[in-house]
Amino acid sequence: MHAWLCENPTGVDALTWKELPTPTPGPGQVLIQIEAASLNFPDLLIVQNKYQMKPELPFVPGSEYAGKVQALGEGVTHLKVGQSVACLSGTGGFGTHTLAPAKLCMPLPAGFPATDGAAFIMTYATSHHALVDRAALKAGETVLVLGAAGGVGTAAIQIAKAMGAKVIAAASTDEKCALCTTLGADTTINYSTQNLREALKTLTEGKGPDVVYDPVGGDLAEPAFRSIAWRGRYLVVGFAGGPIPSLPLNLPLLKGASLVGVFWGEFARREPQANAAMMGELAQWYGQGKIKPVLDRTLPMNELKAAYTLMGSRSVMGKLVMVN
Repeated sequence: MHAWLCENPTGVDALTWKELPTPTPGPGQVLIQIEAASLNFPDLLIVQNKYQMKPELPFVPGSEYAGKVQALGEGVTHLKVGQSVACLSGTGGFGTHTLAPAKLCMPLPAGFPATDGAAFIMTYATSHHALVDRAALKAGETVLVLGAAGGVGTAAIQIAKAMGAKVIAAASTDEKCALCTTLGADTTINYSTQNLREALKTLTEGKGPDVVYDPVGGDLAEPAFRSIAWRGRYLVVGFAGGPIPSLPLNLPLLKGASLVGVFWGEFARREPQANAAMMGELAQWYGQGKIKPVLDRTLPMNELKAAYTLMGSRSVMGKLVMVN
């Protein structure tokens, strides 16, 4: 097998494409022949030693991937050799093969290609957990999605529309806003050229959005929170914009609003039955055509460093997927 090996987490340039022994699965594990792996923001942080999870060195990055089961470890009874699966295990995806915990593997039904499978779990699970579980989104409410053309943003648009909500998609270019419209967004805001607060006031007739979905942070957080509706819910999803914002605590007081943390990985660990039910609903929605990953492009696995550069340029719409 071959894989991108991180022996010193000083950044993308330190990754090397190496031939490694193909491993044998242990108890509770499966060997997966990787067909596709997606690039997520934590994949950048982890090779810079900036992510909350710090794997033992050396490690193969790539948190999310899909492929076919090649071998089963002891005690694995719910999967079979040759079965197509998707997995989000935190590491291991940027290679030709990997060992994965069987309990983290999501069987892919017929007609669910590996490229979609590799771009599915993290973004859709995060967005469903945020909007449905944490925000208790109701049909007819208005959702503001920041960073709406990115991986989690495009998933959030689709899930909010599936829930019967009105979606205001905010992104940094007209091209990204146009993509959001094709995904079902009711209206868009280009926050590079428009004042976010003024646009929200106009689009919501002064009421403000009921839910703010924020995977960006940075300078957008405070104006978005200042615009929120009475009893609004502000979802803290991530900080792709860089700086972690500091919000004045009088803002939730004045609006009777909630500041809500979203940590899907911990939810999945602590509440596995609820997570399994959620993933089942998402797979059903995919089969019904309600949701589908937006792929910016696919690249050969050996062009991983170029993919990292693209992600860093902030020009990506949807997900980048590496293929073997």
